[in-house]
This record gives sequence, C-alpha cells and structure tokens, in this order.
Amino acid sequence: MTDALSSPCISRRTALWLGVAGILGSLMLFGGDMLFYFNGARTDILANMASVAPQRIILSALTALFGTWLYVLGSGQIYFAFLPAKRWLRLSVFLSFAAIMIAYGIVHGAYVAIAASARNAADMGADMQSMTELARTANNALRTVTYLPFSIFTLLSILAIWTKQTYYPRWILVFHPIILFLLNGLIAESLDGGVKVIIAGGYLNLILLVFFATSTAALWKRRI
Repeated sequence: MTDALSSPCISRRTALWLGVAGILGSLMLFGGDMLFYFNGARTDILANMASVAPQRIILSALTALFGTWLYVLGSGQIYFAFLPAKRWLRLSVFLSFAAIMIAYGIVHGAYVAIAASARNAADMGADMQSMTELARTANNALRTVTYLPFSIFTLLSILAIWTKQTYYPRWILVFHPIILFLLNGLIAESLDGGVKVIIAGGYLNLILLVFFATSTAALWKRRI
C-alpha cells in the first residue's frame, strides 16, 4: 500500500475531480444522444434523426469531441482506484478503460453519418433503411471492435475488486458497467414512448454516469 501511495501520478483529491470530469462527460454525451434521437413520444430513432434540425446534428457531433476529452480525464480515476494492484493489472485495466472511453466518442461521432443519411433520405423521399445501411454497418463495426477492450476491462477489474486489490469496496460491483450493460434489453422492453427514447437512446452513457458517480462516492467515503 505504501508503494501505491508513493506514486507521483494522481492524488486522492485529484482522482475525485477526475471522477467529476467523467460524470460531466457522461452528461454531455447523453445530451448529444438526445440531440440525435429525442422527438417527443416518437420511438422510431431513424425517423427521429431524419426530422431533427441540422443544427442539432452538428451540436451533437461537438459533444462527441468534448465528451470524449472529459471521459479520458475520468479514466485517471480508474488508474488511481487500482493503485494497490500489481502494475501489469493496473495498467491493463486503465488502458482498456481509456480505450473504451475513446471509442465512446468515436462511435458517437460516427452517428453523424447515420443522422445525415437519414435526413437526406427523408428530403429525397428515399428508403431510410437502405440509405443509412452503410453508415450503420460502419458504426456496428466500431462497436464490435470495442468489445475487446471492454472484455479485458470487465474480467480484470472484477477480479481485482473481488480480491480486494483496489481502493473500491466490493459493493461497487453491483454498479459495474457489465451489470448495467446486460440489463439494457430488460430495461428497454419495460419502457414506452418518450421515456424509452431517453433511457434506451442514451443508455450507454447513463451506464457511465452511474459508474463514475458510484466510483467517486466510494473513493470519497473511503479513508486512504
């Protein structure tokens, strides 16, 4: 523990502020999701993106940039929380988590192509599914690649937290991203109308909002 605390990288106070950056990043990208998707009680996401103002699409694209910067800063809190772990484990968890945070911004930014294609299809009276197919395929490819760092982070972080190699209490595993990710379908199916678009449309960023909030609270409460 002494070796961990002697690290010159991040203090506990700095780690708490980095968690706040992560929270702000999740709120910003959640707002970006709503700029893409939200249109009252309508739940057809493609149709919603086709009808929003162009300014909303541009503003949502900007949230991808600023939100990602905040997410990457938030990754520093994860590094601090895993300081007691062995160096290879700490770096593996930190780097895989940072890779996920960068992917969040890239995937969100790539949604601009889907939104623009949907809007162009609506303007031309073309089939929206076929006009957005290439953009959706590319976006899904980005998501698929991201499953690799997500798997690494999930397995190693759960192992380290359960074996008490971190500053986290075990109860934080209840709020681990993988738990909330697996509940996505169940939660989405129980919702309707505008609430469904808000929760299901912004779900991935809401996962990180919960995680960063509980991570910051756990580190704030713990005496280190």
